[in-house]
Amino acid sequence: MTYENLLFEKADGIGVLSFNRPKALNALNSDTLKELEVALNAIQTDEEVKVLIVTGAGEKSFVAGADIAEMKDMTAVQGLEFARLGQKAIGTLQDINKPVIAAVNGFALGGGSEVALACDFIIASEKAKFGLPEVGLGLFPGFGGTQRLARLIGKAKAKEMIFTAKIIGGQEAYEMGIVNKVVAPEQLLDEAKAIAKAIASKGQVAVKLAKAVINSGFDMDIKNGCELEANTFGVLFNTDDQKEGCSAFVEKRPASFTGK
Repeated sequence: MTYENLLFEKADGIGVLSFNRPKALNALNSDTLKELEVALNAIQTDEEVKVLIVTGAGEKSFVAGADIAEMKDMTAVQGLEFARLGQKAIGTLQDINKPVIAAVNGFALGGGSEVALACDFIIASEKAKFGLPEVGLGLFPGFGGTQRLARLIGKAKAKEMIFTAKIIGGQEAYEMGIVNKVVAPEQLLDEAKAIAKAIASKGQVAVKLAKAVINSGFDMDIKNGCELEANTFGVLFNTDDQKEGCSAFVEKRPASFTGK
């Protein structure tokens, strides 16, 4: 499928979804958010895609934020609808049943940081810039940023970033626990693909269920989280991948997983 504001390609079990609005530094307008949800729903059911990488087309920007030109004259009702549209699309990104790696190549501001935070983890270029600068526009993050950032780095640090509109580089984002790894710009996509390839080589039923358990259990107390873990762990023993993986280990040979 072709898109107006996105690019998608896949090879060897890895999909790469790129935001592609170069004149607007890949900013998120309503059309892009709608396309994002459509694309993610298609990827969700695409059995050829085992791992998804999300990035920005071009060298300057991952996603520079929400489209301020579109937001400028919105009413309160329209603002609410825009927030719900963004939350729905980015929520679909968080909940997709495949691992998602954000490869942040430049500006990831406002909605860009919110997209990256909804991915399973982030690999950043040395040129990456993260921030939630909405208070400088008389707004605050409306696509899930107030919630996901606080859960990731704690309330106090999230409040400082949001209240001050502070913009940080990839290394500082790494030190704060926002980013998993920082690499040279020319190595970014290769590094993301190498990690994606490693994930794609494993038992995909287990990977998908591990993601679901981590996400669902995060907001539970430890007792209920562990109960969820045990129940889902048991389910894996009904899968072909479990039989193959354990047999391959005992037989000292590489496993050949089928995702079933």
